[in-house]
Amino acid sequence: MLLKSFRYLLLPITWIYGAIIWLRNKLYDKNILKSATFNFPIICVGNLATGGTGKTPMTEYLIRLLKNDFKAATLSRGYKRKTVGFAIANEDTTALEIGDEPMQFHQKFPDVAVAVGEERIVAIPQLLHERPETEVIILDDAFQHRQVKAGLNIILTDYSNLYTRDFILPAGDLRDVRSSSKRADIIIVTKCKADLSEAEKKAIIAEIDPTLNQTVFFTKIVYGKPYHLFTKAAIDIKPDYGILLVCGIANPRPLKEHLNKHADSYDMIRYADHHIFHSNDLQDIRQQFKKIKTDKKLVLTTEKDAVRLQKFEKELSDFPIYVVPIEHQFMFNEAGSFNTAITTFIKNFNK
Repeated sequence: MLLKSFRYLLLPITWIYGAIIWLRNKLYDKNILKSATFNFPIICVGNLATGGTGKTPMTEYLIRLLKNDFKAATLSRGYKRKTVGFAIANEDTTALEIGDEPMQFHQKFPDVAVAVGEERIVAIPQLLHERPETEVIILDDAFQHRQVKAGLNIILTDYSNLYTRDFILPAGDLRDVRSSSKRADIIIVTKCKADLSEAEKKAIIAEIDPTLNQTVFFTKIVYGKPYHLFTKAAIDIKPDYGILLVCGIANPRPLKEHLNKHADSYDMIRYADHHIFHSNDLQDIRQQFKKIKTDKKLVLTTEKDAVRLQKFEKELSDFPIYVVPIEHQFMFNEAGSFNTAITTFIKNFNK
């Protein structure tokens, strides 16, 4: 509550920043600033907030949906990577070279082209030159970058922090003005509670107030069975396990709620989003792990954190560190409608 009150004190800065963003968008809307278009199907997955809405698992959902019928590729900025410029992942690529989220895509979908590039307007032609067989590109986290106009825009908003109720940075979490949502073709309310009612669904849709050309979907988080970081052996979490949660993600709330349902108690070491792990972090993790007073204990981490911990295979190969996978699940039996909208966009584009 104190933090929220402090953020309200930042409202004057928010108004200035919001005015700059609004003006920038108007310049693009008036075609004074130019957006490039490509005669090629491009799907953009983004949000209005700074993070934590589920873009990575939504990109993975799209890859799973498309990879058997289309030659799909992903293009990301490669946030916090140690390199610059355009690159396509290969068998020798590391997370430090392309970023944790692209590395996650590459490891889970080795047959899909995974590319990174700060300037997407430059990176898209490079990607198509390197992989001319590509039939659709998924832009990860590019909605607010208007140099490229995607053919289909998907934005995500967290059920517990809808963009309609949020403020522009720094008083809130929005990095774009609320009215930018009207540029989206599909709006997905993510991380919904499992028992979301039809009445609440309708109330949220009314609050979002979509245009006639927009569709609103709802998803909930589904966690898979944890698997060992290196051996990939799966395990069931039981209430009597001692658990140390290690994560560096924007919004660990859903994972914490998941553990509250499946474990009697757990400890947690939280790092900043996209945290680069160092050897001293391993010491902290081991020391905290030793403090857990039970023989049956394990370390649990996220898929995003896992790709940043893999470089410590020598140090952690015999350590009980497990990764919990995450996926979106569409609610109200609307997965078919969403899937059809995506595949129809690509097929119609290529006619």
